[in-house]
Amino acid sequence: MTEELYLNDSYIKEFEGKVIKIENNFVILDKTAFYPGGGGLENDIGFLINENGEKINVTEVKRENGEILHKIDSSSLKVGDKVKGIINWDRRYRMMRLHTASHIIAALAYTKFGALITGGHISPDQAKDDFNVENKDVLNELINEANEIVKKGIDVKVYFLPREEALMIPAIVKLAGRNPPQIPIWRIVEIPGIDIQADGGPHVKNTKEIGEIVLLKVENKGKGRKRVYYTVRP
Repeated sequence: MTEELYLNDSYIKEFEGKVIKIENNFVILDKTAFYPGGGGLENDIGFLINENGEKINVTEVKRENGEILHKIDSSSLKVGDKVKGIINWDRRYRMMRLHTASHIIAALAYTKFGALITGGHISPDQAKDDFNVENKDVLNELINEANEIVKKGIDVKVYFLPREEALMIPAIVKLAGRNPPQIPIWRIVEIPGIDIQADGGPHVKNTKEIGEIVLLKVENKGKGRKRVYYTVRP
């Protein structure tokens, strides 16, 4: 099993690891800071540097059959080799900002309207979330309220709880149709006084890092389903 460094520290940009398995053009390491994607959040990209100084592009990272696979260009890597991994930090950090922003917006939607997320996607450029609400005007209101929360500079907490204890927290899973994960230990992301969710992805340490949440557009995707697009600046 690969040690997932980002679960404890989303700010690790570089790390050292060892190749433990190679499948075609996918490499499995004993540890990684590359996020494999999930929950609508895109995966990291970057590169590996081998012991000879060769720079190897990592073009895709995914989780498959419990393993984290790093897709690379052809190289001379072999099992046992030590490598230095470097993630594309600018790309990752924008997604971290958008990811934490999405938690704030989802929390407001649930608290004010009892709305759940019915789908979503986060890329470096923008995020989109679908909510089961009737009136699209409320989404503009939510963005404005989210920006007021961002300005408060609230520290974001990340910790781990046993599944049974986590399930006692109201609305710990805010994605409609999503069953609670079956794993015994849950990673919890909490914005005190605002939101608490089970979540496995990278986040910023403080809401001020988000910057300004900018509404791009709202689409009607059918009865009781509205899609909001937004980004962050600067």
